[in-house]
Amino acid sequence: MPEALADLPLLKIAAGWLLLVNLQTFTAFWFDKRAALRGFWRTSEASLLMGAFLGGTPGAFLARRVFRHKTRKQPFVSRLKTIAFLQIVAIGGAVGWYAAGILQV
Repeated sequence: MPEALADLPLLKIAAGWLLLVNLQTFTAFWFDKRAALRGFWRTSEASLLMGAFLGGTPGAFLARRVFRHKTRKQPFVSRLKTIAFLQIVAIGGAVGWYAAGILQV
């Protein structure tokens, strides 16, 4: 691990990661919407969902609302909602483990 990262607390690294991945996911939705309007090469749904899976779910939901993009397309919507649900369950589990003293940050 690089020395600069070794001195940062885990929560700061996670916050930085989430900021970057949400920005990237939001931007990917914007590029895809723009490409759709202009008839250009599109961003794959798998790439958009991967951004959400890696932590960019809030950015994906915000971009869908702002750009009115991918709001009704199935199975994309159900897959994005499944990713969000699983992330909420994982966060709840981590908070529970932390509260019980099993997980230490």
